[in-house]
Formats: sequence, structure tokens, C-alpha cells
Amino acid sequence: MEPFQSVASSNVSVSGSIFNFREENGRRYHAYKDGKYTLPNDEQEQDRLDLQHNLFLLTFDNKLGLAPPNHPSSKVKHVLDIGTGTGLWAIEFGEDHPSSEVVGMDLSMPMPAFVPRNVIFEINDLDEEWEYSKSFDYIHIRGMNSCIADWRIFLKKVFDNLTPGGYFESQELEVQPRSDDGTLEPDCPLSKCMNYIQEAFEKFGRSFQEIPPLAAVMREVGFVDVKLSSFKWPSNSWPKDPRFKELGAWNNENINNGLEAITLAPFTRALGWTREEVDAFLPGVRKDLNSRSIHAYWPV
Repeated sequence: MEPFQSVASSNVSVSGSIFNFREENGRRYHAYKDGKYTLPNDEQEQDRLDLQHNLFLLTFDNKLGLAPPNHPSSKVKHVLDIGTGTGLWAIEFGEDHPSSEVVGMDLSMPMPAFVPRNVIFEINDLDEEWEYSKSFDYIHIRGMNSCIADWRIFLKKVFDNLTPGGYFESQELEVQPRSDDGTLEPDCPLSKCMNYIQEAFEKFGRSFQEIPPLAAVMREVGFVDVKLSSFKWPSNSWPKDPRFKELGAWNNENINNGLEAITLAPFTRALGWTREEVDAFLPGVRKDLNSRSIHAYWPV
């Protein structure tokens, strides 16, 4: 199999410069395109991302995705994982499909202990031109809602880099939690926190989007057979249904572990808060998050 080559990956070597991470408020952030992604890349956040990966597996009945290339019998050849994070999705896809070649792209270089021979990682910026030597049969993104400034431009780039009949899959979490019974009040700390997060990312020029309207944008740029699947991640184990109770327990761990990560840099850089103000605000948010009397969930 002829390996992938890209201008971007050849221009960004794994040199000391990409490990000159920003240390800020006790957290570590990426070096390449410093400030473009506002969540940390430290071990604490990597552990949370791996936990969230397993939450997606639980949501999708132990599948890496819902698109046909995820079927065990799929003979997909060339796969791109944008925003690969710790690289766990790319690694597991490569293990499940040993005849495929998987490229994981991110602003930080994943450093897993083991990488299959058919998986490669590169430091790249999704906003830059993609100059790959081949088109992809499957392009996958996850948790990129607040990382894309213009979804139309991004989706057109994805479309142009797919082989005819190729697949694109986006697995996204909306920022605003909901409740169907009114127990999540609009002025409670949890609701206020998510509003502040939305405000901060709007100032960064990368606001969170509602996912369902993006289906129409996909059709406009040329995608066909667009399918939208909806799921719910409860805020904790409040549901009676055993499956949702388990999802809620894992998501509570996910959000609790990531609450500082998703607020600290956005609130201090965009909203002018101090570290002390963030620390004083978050306990009230966690109280709401852990309250079984608040029947909140995040749309996925």
C-alpha cells in the first residue's frame, strides 16, 4: 500500500517547537497554532477524552460510528480522522480494519503507547489547505462543534476530499443541555455556565452550532443520503431506564472531569474572568450537574 503524503505533514516536523506547550492557570495547551483550540492537551484532559470515547461506544452499541465503513466487513481503504485527540478512535478503527490506512489529524501530536502500522498521525490545521496525495473513503470527526469557524467551508473541503461514494460522519454534542419537564431552569448555574461558554466561543469566532440544521448545509455542498441520528446523554443517573441511567453516570463523570477544561481558558481569555472567579463559580454548576432532581440531558 502506497503511504499517504501531505504537504502539511511534511512541513510540520515533530521538533521541539511543537512541544513548547503553553502553561496557563495550571493547565497545558497546544503549541502549534497556539490559542486556536482552547481546551487543554494535558494528561488530565487526555484521560477525559478517552473516557468520552467509551461513552460514544456505549451510545453506539460498541461501534466506532454509524456510517457503513464501521461495519466489520467493510473494506474501506483510506480514512481521515480530523481532531483525532488522543488518537484512540483512529487506533481502534485501524485495528478493526487492518487493510485500511488511517490518518489522524490534530493541532497536537498524539503520543499513544502503541500505534498499529496502518495508522499515522500528523499535526495539521483543518482551516489550512488539505493537499493529500489521495482522496479518502471515510472522513470522521467527533467533538468538533466549537472548533469550526465556517461549517459550509469545512463541509465543502470534506466533500472535495472524499472519493466518489465516500462517507463523512460527524459525532457532535450540543452545548446547551435540555430538560423535557422544566426541571432545568434557565437561571440556574448549569444553564448560566453553558450560556457563558457559548458567549466565549462566539467571541473566539467558533460558536457552538445546533447540529440538525447542518444536514441542510451538507446537502447544499453536494452530499446525498444525509442521515441524522439523535441520542441523549443525561446529566447524571437520574433516568429510570437502565441504559440511560448508565449513559448518565458516565456522562456525569465526563462533564465533571471536563468542566474546568471547557471553562478555564474561554472564561479567562474571552470573558475577562480571573482563575479565582472560575473556581468560585464551578461548585454551583457541579451541584446542578449532580442533582438527580434536575432531569437534564445533552443532545448528541
